[in-house]
Amino acid sequence: MTLTIDLPEDEITLLNAKASAAGLSAEQCAQQLLKQVLAAPQTRKPLSARIREMWADMPAEVRAKLPADGASQHDHYIYGVPKRAQ
Repeated sequence: MTLTIDLPEDEITLLNAKASAAGLSAEQCAQQLLKQVLAAPQTRKPLSARIREMWADMPAEVRAKLPADGASQHDHYIYGVPKRAQ
């Protein structure tokens, strides 16, 4: 199968440099990189599980300082907009 991919010039330069360093053509290098990506396991934890893992390591005193209305008033805490009426 033949696949044609349009790349920006900066990515072509990077691919050529990586291929040259490995003693490969750009096509061979791209094929190897693609094989590595396709062979890598695609199991990714759900975002909620990753957040729970981060929270598990957070000390209780730090968690206690977080705002209780952080979810409902996230625009206020992230962007500084006035708090919404409850």
